[in-house]
Amino acid sequence: MSTFKNPIIEGFSPDPSVCAVGEDFYLVTSSFGYFPGVPIYHSKDMVNWEQIGNVLDRESQLNLEDAGSSRGIFAPTIRHHDGTFYMITTNVTYGGNFVVTATNPAGPWSEPYYLEGAIGIDPSLFFDEDGRCYYSGTRPNPTGVTHNGDWEIWLQELDLNTMQLTGVSTKIWKGAMRNVIWPEAPHVYKKDGYYYVMIAEGGTGPNHSVTIARSEKIDGPYIGFANNPILTHRHLGSAFPVQNVGHGDLVETPDGQWFMVLLASRKFEGSSNLGRETFLAEVIWEDGWPVVNPGIGRLLEEQEINLPLVPVEEKTDYQLNEIHREFLFIRNPDMTHYDTTAREGWIRMTPTVGRFKDEKGSPTYLGLRQPSLWFEYTAALDIQLAAGGEAGIAVIQGENHTLKLAVHVKDSEKVIQLITTIDGVDEVHGETKVTASELELKFVGEGQKLKGIVVARGEEIVVAEDVATHYLSTELAGGFVGCTVGIYTSSDVEAPGYVDANWIKLTK
Repeated sequence: MSTFKNPIIEGFSPDPSVCAVGEDFYLVTSSFGYFPGVPIYHSKDMVNWEQIGNVLDRESQLNLEDAGSSRGIFAPTIRHHDGTFYMITTNVTYGGNFVVTATNPAGPWSEPYYLEGAIGIDPSLFFDEDGRCYYSGTRPNPTGVTHNGDWEIWLQELDLNTMQLTGVSTKIWKGAMRNVIWPEAPHVYKKDGYYYVMIAEGGTGPNHSVTIARSEKIDGPYIGFANNPILTHRHLGSAFPVQNVGHGDLVETPDGQWFMVLLASRKFEGSSNLGRETFLAEVIWEDGWPVVNPGIGRLLEEQEINLPLVPVEEKTDYQLNEIHREFLFIRNPDMTHYDTTAREGWIRMTPTVGRFKDEKGSPTYLGLRQPSLWFEYTAALDIQLAAGGEAGIAVIQGENHTLKLAVHVKDSEKVIQLITTIDGVDEVHGETKVTASELELKFVGEGQKLKGIVVARGEEIVVAEDVATHYLSTELAGGFVGCTVGIYTSSDVEAPGYVDANWIKLTK
């Protein structure tokens, strides 16, 4: 037996979905207002994951114009059938529910097939033994919503030739709880002659849970498990360090073992800056029903797994001679602001007019998902901006909740400030001045405190330290995303100049 630690994917990685293809596993997560959309990961052991690409890597697949940080892409599902991968998701800002396909999970993936009549969110696909495909999702109560979260799970056949829904749309389950709210994230499975629908209930916050029902027929009636919910942390109290547990997907290994991937949030001092992350639990079947982490009934920080572990390299250093697959942009980027050919081994970034506070356009920003509250992020920059230009590094939670180590160019002098933005209001926590153009900028995160450092001509200067960061959490900032950290440049007016970025390093 080996052991693994949760979460299996750290940092902003919500709504995981997984499929097995032989001895390989593939997993996708939500990306919301970031581009490219839907990162896809590969693993040999369900524990160690490597990002192999992004499903939605072209603007023709993913329109994020004017999408807020917690809009865009919600809750993808990945499935494999007869040599083809299918990813289905919702662009809540533009277009609704759609499917893309690929024969290679690393891409390229097809243009979207938008599904007429597929209202609601959280779509999933199920391929039955006869080859027929079924769509399941969640939608508002068709007879009229009587309370917030009054939705239902529904199912309809999907014609794979036309990529359109066909036949009758059927409500299959409302959920397990009395006066249930937000039944969502449905996935349909078949085992030992029964069809199962597993869903999330209670909303994606502290009351989140996983429940399940089964039927002898694909269209029901579905009978809920007497022991629902099969997993939740809502009864463990607000001080428990792992919260918001739910939105699961089941997978079977080639040797017949079962696991669940799901989302949860790690809290530190009451706040979860990393958003919702991907966790793993063991599943066994008893009397025709799944039992999650038997004998324990909750997620574990560390547990045994009966699979040989196949470690993958943990990427910490990025030479900026290319746009790496892990990099994130805010909404659809204007790639004329990112040039990998102007200077060998560097990315040249030119400033956009506007700020992170704007919900339109795409500020020049190159980010990574923040994996831990204990982290160091360093970027090597050569700042060649005209007066009025700004560049630096930033931690982004949403439009109105950010933290910047900002270099303001004022003729021959550069003023460096550590600035927090809380509810759209800026506050300066420290300042220094330098004349050098080649700088290393660094964040050092220690729990809910952060230090900002600049290195100029070999001299290390602490700009500010012990700056509180709890406001960069879902609890205070709201939304569905975790923090990202990256390089940016901006200007209040169209200004000449550029920033060359040579390398970045993100360690935890």
